[in-house]
Amino acid sequence: MSSTRLPIALLQMRSGTEPAANVAFVCEQVREAARRGARLVVTPEMTTSLDRRPGMLLARAQAQPDDDSLKALCALARECQIDLLIGSMAVRANADRLANRSLYLSAAGEVIAQYDKIHLFDADLGEGQRYEESARFVAGEQAVLVQRAGYSVGLTVCYDMRFPALYRDLALAGADIISVPSSFTVPTGEAHWHVLLRARAIETGCFVLAPAQQGVHEDGRETYGHSVVINPWGEVLAERSEEPGLLMCELDLSEVAQARRRLPSLQHARPYQR
Repeated sequence: MSSTRLPIALLQMRSGTEPAANVAFVCEQVREAARRGARLVVTPEMTTSLDRRPGMLLARAQAQPDDDSLKALCALARECQIDLLIGSMAVRANADRLANRSLYLSAAGEVIAQYDKIHLFDADLGEGQRYEESARFVAGEQAVLVQRAGYSVGLTVCYDMRFPALYRDLALAGADIISVPSSFTVPTGEAHWHVLLRARAIETGCFVLAPAQQGVHEDGRETYGHSVVINPWGEVLAERSEEPGLLMCELDLSEVAQARRRLPSLQHARPYQR
């Protein structure tokens, strides 16, 4: 295998309210991805529990050092000898608030980077679909880039994709890949999912990896799915439209430099007055 080739897998999920059941599904799927040659596996937003019932997510949440789900997933990465990017999970930030936290686990089973979702989803989509993420979560404040052998990964989560400045900053800092684990609603997914993700790839010259939640969940919500891999030219390389499971793909990392040579917009940005 060429040193510029990176076999990856995205995991599409339909997370329920019980962390143990969700972690068991992740373990089964990650072992299969590793068996099929993946070196990096990325899971969606709210991997270990998706629960909008008032107070329930906070009641189950643990501080990161004590989190049983995270301990099991670290052991899984070590067992499979792969990098495992937990798209996000609810981690207790303080007595009454959570962090929507993305965690990058090395093949040694260690947390080597973490990112708290900066942009929290507060929106009224109509027809009873109202979301107020800021009522339960503390917003992050810092962009995070993970340096790996041969490539770098910028960490974002779901609603972040509507804020292109974050993606540009990650690209300028050296990102080759940007992860966008998500739990997108159906109305916004049908309208905006593909166009926003393709735009972020085109603007940055990065690969975009967007594993998603899909289907009708135990807590009653419905998510859009369509986990997708997009190359730096904005082309969809692989997509899984329905049902939980793996989306396998191989990235040619040389495409990052190629796209940026063809369209060097990152170099052409100029300051301007308002």
